[in-house]
Amino acid sequence: MRYNEKELRALSQQPAEMAAELSMRGPKKGSVAKRRLVKLVVNFLFYFRTDEAEPLGALLLERCRVSQEEPGGFSISFIEDPERKYYFECCTQEQCQEWMEALRRASYEYMRCSLIFYRNEIQKMTGKDPLEQFGISEEARFQLSSLPRDRRAACVGTQLDELD
Repeated sequence: MRYNEKELRALSQQPAEMAAELSMRGPKKGSVAKRRLVKLVVNFLFYFRTDEAEPLGALLLERCRVSQEEPGGFSISFIEDPERKYYFECCTQEQCQEWMEALRRASYEYMRCSLIFYRNEIQKMTGKDPLEQFGISEEARFQLSSLPRDRRAACVGTQLDELD
């Protein structure tokens, strides 16, 4: 993936949706957990040395899985490379759950599914397409039919779980 390093660095300095010092272990064999400042900004998870302002790295939270590990811990792995796993340890199980939920909601795909779901709900209630006034209602990216069949069910199911 291509990115502009200067813009990415600037993004890392933006207000975080979540930030905390967590123990973090990278995907390399024999990697040791180290205390890192971890910041969630939009769909990037930045990690820093606790005493530095420049990020050591960033994880783009697209096409990834967030999984519960031992109590108080979670991991992030990527669909294209499931062996490349990053492990995080939180201070409490509650903090761990908060991080996992925030990370799952951070992806573009989740936001897109949310938009499609709520658009359809508003349309059912009012009979009007809420995107029509912006002239974008016919764009493929806002259509449930543009998602693969298995993602459609997951998309709608995720949103229904959230409404309960």
